[in-house]
Amino acid sequence: GAPCEPIVKVNDEVKVGQKIGDCGAAITSPIHSSVSGKVKAIRKHPQSSGANVISIIIESDGLDTLDESIMSRSNVADLTREELIGIIREAGIVGLGGAAFPTHFKLTPPAGKTFDVLVLNGAECEPYLSTDHRLMVERPADIITGCKLLMKAIGVNHAIIGIENNKPDAISALRENTSEDDGIEIIPLGIKYPQGAEKQLISAVLGREVPSGGLPVDVGVVVNNVATAAAVKEAVVDGMPLVRRVITVAGDSIEEPGNLMVPIGTLVSDIVDACGGFRTPPRKVIIGGPMMGLAQYTTEIPVTKGTSGILFLSDKEVFLDEVLPCIRCGKCVDMCPMNLMPLWLAGYAEASRFDDCQRLGALDCIECGCCSFI
Repeated sequence: GAPCEPIVKVNDEVKVGQKIGDCGAAITSPIHSSVSGKVKAIRKHPQSSGANVISIIIESDGLDTLDESIMSRSNVADLTREELIGIIREAGIVGLGGAAFPTHFKLTPPAGKTFDVLVLNGAECEPYLSTDHRLMVERPADIITGCKLLMKAIGVNHAIIGIENNKPDAISALRENTSEDDGIEIIPLGIKYPQGAEKQLISAVLGREVPSGGLPVDVGVVVNNVATAAAVKEAVVDGMPLVRRVITVAGDSIEEPGNLMVPIGTLVSDIVDACGGFRTPPRKVIIGGPMMGLAQYTTEIPVTKGTSGILFLSDKEVFLDEVLPCIRCGKCVDMCPMNLMPLWLAGYAEASRFDDCQRLGALDCIECGCCSFI
């Protein structure tokens, strides 16, 4: 969405949960301080995308003092759909699976379209990443509460939570927190990448196919991540905006891998220190998973709302970097979850024939990396 504008100034004192950036555009999401302290600078700073983005640098006072606006709600059951969506917007909640699309906008269907089912994504199919798995095991009640709030916000009585069956403890934990009359269905799924992509997940749990160029709303579905549901619970029930998230820190080069609850804005270099430093110098640092993540040139970048993991990969974990000649074996065609022709798309792209790429459906590509990997 549209970038926020700072609403604080250098030398301002801020508190946890205080709104520090916002924008009037429809597709945007406000930013809140994740620490208490003083605004030291407002300037461009590198982000994981590679761009230098206007950033608010806050020096923490170590106290984590909550803003006075943070308070729990006793009238949650009385909230209307519009009020719920407004709270979700003001809390700055976005899709925590990695795409970071503003959640409030996704919950409002376009004119002439409606939802009939909510799908929560607990598949988490990329290697290394286990943030959603830990969240489902440790905070299942928060996820189910958030699921019910999302159901009310979009006006449906049916929700499905899709979880790959290599996470039996997560499946069990969520089933224990649902009852038969909740309208919430837990569906175990086969282990398959990239099943966590929303179009593939919709196909797996509902058998519906989102049309080329379409969105889930075109088949009556809205998809949210399980971590997003937990964040909705925190925002609506506890009054806490999105100021922290769970990330996976993994790879052979990091001394103490694990899942961490991290304040938004924390530098990767500080996370390295918190995990005991490097065991060996990493060959690659990747924000996200190994298939769809972005390689980084520095650790002086912050965790954002879309940061699902940070990988510090050793030499033996990094596959071939060089591009080899295509032998037209067709395996990339077999692997493509969007039923595209990657060998033709690659050939046309290398020849700058982008109109031909578009004709062959390049805009349907989800950049899952299956063609490159195979």
